[in-house]
Amino acid sequence: MTIRFGPDSIEVQRRKLHVTDGVCATLAITGYPREVAPGWLEPLLTYPGRLDVSLHIEPVPSLIASDRLRKQFARLESGLRSDHQHGRLLDPGTEAAAEDAQDLAARIARGQAKLFRASIYLTVHATTPQALDEACAQVRALAASLLLDARPLTYRQLQGWISSLPLAYDNLGLRRSFDTAALAAAFPFTSPDLTTELGPTAVLYGANLSSASLVAWDRFAQANHNSVILASSGSGKSYLAKLDALRSLYQGVEVAVIDPEDEYARLAETVGGAYLHFGAPDVRLNPFDLPPRSGPGDDPLTRRALFLHTLIAVMLGEPLPNSAKAALDRAILTTYRNAGITAEPNTWQRRPPLMRDLATALADDPDPHAQEIAAGLAPYVTGSHRRLFDGQTTTDPDSHLIVFSLRDLPDELKPVGTLLTLDAVWRRVSDPADRRPRLVVVDEAWLLMREPEGAKFLLKMAKAARKHWAGLSVITQDAADLLGSDIGKAVIGNSTTQILLRQAPQAIDTVTDAFQLSDGERQLLLSAERGMGLLAAGRQRVAFQVISSAWEHDTVTSDPAELAELTTNPNFDPEEDI
Repeated sequence: MTIRFGPDSIEVQRRKLHVTDGVCATLAITGYPREVAPGWLEPLLTYPGRLDVSLHIEPVPSLIASDRLRKQFARLESGLRSDHQHGRLLDPGTEAAAEDAQDLAARIARGQAKLFRASIYLTVHATTPQALDEACAQVRALAASLLLDARPLTYRQLQGWISSLPLAYDNLGLRRSFDTAALAAAFPFTSPDLTTELGPTAVLYGANLSSASLVAWDRFAQANHNSVILASSGSGKSYLAKLDALRSLYQGVEVAVIDPEDEYARLAETVGGAYLHFGAPDVRLNPFDLPPRSGPGDDPLTRRALFLHTLIAVMLGEPLPNSAKAALDRAILTTYRNAGITAEPNTWQRRPPLMRDLATALADDPDPHAQEIAAGLAPYVTGSHRRLFDGQTTTDPDSHLIVFSLRDLPDELKPVGTLLTLDAVWRRVSDPADRRPRLVVVDEAWLLMREPEGAKFLLKMAKAARKHWAGLSVITQDAADLLGSDIGKAVIGNSTTQILLRQAPQAIDTVTDAFQLSDGERQLLLSAERGMGLLAAGRQRVAFQVISSAWEHDTVTSDPAELAELTTNPNFDPEEDI
């Protein structure tokens, strides 16, 4: 088999090339604006014709950069002094260049910036020489609107064409000095609808539907790091959540996932993450484990008692009255005291009690409310649900990706399992000895939101996650679960990043009122295809289409047909079949 990497033929002329069945010409950027804004090269990508934009970057060592700037400043200052001595008018451009050189040299000396040599080439393609001349004139006019001077290359078209190919080879060397800020602003794939600066943890979400730019977003650069994804079933919400988690891992973010449907197992296997299968006989989390101490004045015992109040209320399926809470609180403290754990810090490392110990303490209490709670806990201690609590914690996961699978838990236990896993994740997130950016993904959050105490715990995490350098991602297919309660609205209010995919007609009115959608945005969400949606962050909004590589698609897809094909044919490429 013969593999061809280039065109069949190239005819080199003075100012253009004939490549196979078309013509092209390369323009070199020789003049640049003094000041630029973020994404200032983005208009070049919106050119309606075929235009190849190449940006070559070469870092300059700090010592060499300082020496060059010093010499440049000396030449400019010498010219200004000569003009002054001879009574000539000073050149404003020379004065500005001298000030810039002095300022850049100072910032490089302080380590606040670096110097780069960059070159930009534009290769215009057309079908005929006449169409090429018109296209080159349009591109030069577009460049002029950006204060860029685009000059055609004469007798160097072949070198220019090679320099515009994705070979990382600058065959022309028409470079210009850029500092760090100017080079960062030259990144062309920025969305004009999103003005927030991107940090080192930025994630690509997809392609902008209203322009040729990409939609990249950094949750850790926002007022809070939380996000919500609201979408109807089959609109691609879990696909986007898995893609977000995968690309966050690229940036060094630790990810923990509460997975009720076992959709993240392949992702965990692919990236070498930890996978915990709740419902299996040897997988348990003891809710009585004390969390790490967060500070000198912290009391882990009290915090654990408060969480147990929340857990017991979810297990019983209803909030407890005050009299029952008092009985439960006595029993919790008695249970810890019987295990030798008291308010003294030197007892907090002892073996914690179990759920059956709490049931025994409740049964021994003559209070009728305590007896009632003990009866309600019977299925979790001696009945069909005891497997989840029948023993000490069996695992302490430590990985860049931790997936808690709840698929094999009965429906009655999934809210309890979700709360237990969230608590385990929160203990890891709030550990002051291990600070790092983290993302906590709660898929199918409606399982927890339908329980009042579980919803309160989720809101508590949403409010406190930012303090621990963590982001909470809440995903649900029923917008009414969040928008139908004050707690759900508070969870959304504490999420700067809000993503809306296709919505059901029955829920669109509620979503429209809650997010103040325009008529166009409402229609977009009603007719959106799979993976198409709206990213909203305050007043910033952008419509986007999720994009992924073939490898990413194979890793995060949940389509049964594609998974079956991947199982039987490892070389299956779904993008080729579309």
